[in-house]
Amino acid sequence: MIKAIGNKQKKIHSLNLLISALKNEQSTKYHDILHSMEIPKSAFEIFCSWSESTYTRNCIFENERFELILICWQSSQKTPIHDHGGEECWVKFIDGEFKEAIFKSNEVSEVNIQKSTLFKAGDISYMIDFMGCHQLKNLSNHRALSLHLYAKPIRNCNIYDEQSKEFVPKKMSYHTVYNSTIS
Repeated sequence: MIKAIGNKQKKIHSLNLLISALKNEQSTKYHDILHSMEIPKSAFEIFCSWSESTYTRNCIFENERFELILICWQSSQKTPIHDHGGEECWVKFIDGEFKEAIFKSNEVSEVNIQKSTLFKAGDISYMIDFMGCHQLKNLSNHRALSLHLYAKPIRNCNIYDEQSKEFVPKKMSYHTVYNSTIS
């Protein structure tokens, strides 16, 4: 549990403390927990894996209530337009500059952009399916990192196929899994 000092949240300075806080609180507190996070970028380096062809999804921790994923982005990499399989998603941007575009689909399955937001290191984004679907893109001219917290873990989602103009199901997977290294 995160203890408040006066009116301020106690800062979280390690991944072990972050995971402990997430384990001990309900998802209604996840935004506050991420906001109190002051974990240095260097703490995430052991979880990084990189690909020239796609961003990588690296599972730091998962249980039945949440999953914590580090996404590693090369310059200009982006996600497909996607939903979250009905689960909540918070993104804490660790390094780099990002653009999030939120889309709504119309009655003929076309997706239209509703909103676009720029994020930098330290910012937090939130998404849940009733808000629409979204796409993230690394705008940096270098590698970037974002930490994704899902309540509950996402096993399947729908991605927008630009050629067929339809959403298609996708089974989620990780590039790396580190559960055993974090308590």
